[in-house]
Amino acid sequence: MMLRVLLFTLTLFCTVAHAALPVVLQRPISLDTGSGELFGSLLLPKSARPVPVVLIIAGSGPTDRNGNSADGARNDSLKRLAWVLARHNIASVRYDKRGVAASLKATPDERNLTLDAYVADAVAWGKLLKSDSRLGPLIVLGHSEGALVAALAAPQLNPAGVISLSGSARPVDQVIRQQLADHLPPALLLRSNQILDQLKAGKVDNDVPAPLESIFRSSVQPYLISLFRADPSAAFAKLTMPALIIQGTNDLQVGVADARKLKAAKPDAELTVIPGMNHVMRIVPNDVKQQLSSYNDPQLPLAAELGNRLVRFIDGLRHR
Repeated sequence: MMLRVLLFTLTLFCTVAHAALPVVLQRPISLDTGSGELFGSLLLPKSARPVPVVLIIAGSGPTDRNGNSADGARNDSLKRLAWVLARHNIASVRYDKRGVAASLKATPDERNLTLDAYVADAVAWGKLLKSDSRLGPLIVLGHSEGALVAALAAPQLNPAGVISLSGSARPVDQVIRQQLADHLPPALLLRSNQILDQLKAGKVDNDVPAPLESIFRSSVQPYLISLFRADPSAAFAKLTMPALIIQGTNDLQVGVADARKLKAAKPDAELTVIPGMNHVMRIVPNDVKQQLSSYNDPQLPLAAELGNRLVRFIDGLRHR
């Protein structure tokens, strides 16, 4: 009898918990930028009142709306993030950047990509969402290099808030220098720094060694030149709206020092450091093999504190 009562109680609890989750509409969404059509995904919790919406901006390279890369890494980090938000009555739009996945035709030749174009696209997406009567306050969230795009787009959108997730505070050429210093032999490291010096000065380099082609191929150099001109800390310092900085301690690509530098640039920003979280938002030991494995494990859950912190910040914006 006691077992039957226990089973009934557990069933009732699960039914109530399940019923408390919002019904979420999942819809394709597109944007005609005037220079190509971009495609994304909308998650919209059903609600009688407008719900907050987060514009999710992906990181560097051929990273799609879900956080996966054409280079092979598939972890669904941004897709899972969007669903965490949806389950807390927060809508989101995540999109394929121009030149990537479904948005490839918008800029099929990467020689024509620029940071300014990415920023203009984010602004256009933000304006589209602000015009939707189903949606309430707009929050712009950028992951990794997307955090820089978010910071540069925000002054034109005046969103309710900005979130930097694993975003660098340093110009990207400095980040690349540090990353390569840990992996290249001396001769190649010297050559990579020479190439970076050229690109930083706004000049292409046509003599890239084969081992560095994937990073400095001629077709990507114009984009890198435009990217290296930007200063993430300076862009973040100009923000006048509430901001949240989130950084994991086990991130192999961006460090806690970057997060603290962003905080120094905008002292009223909130800073959350999540112990054990890596660049793809999972709790993973600081071991290279396990870290790399996590970049290809879509089943690995996101860090629980990440979702909790995002929801608290966005809930706070609802009541401002």
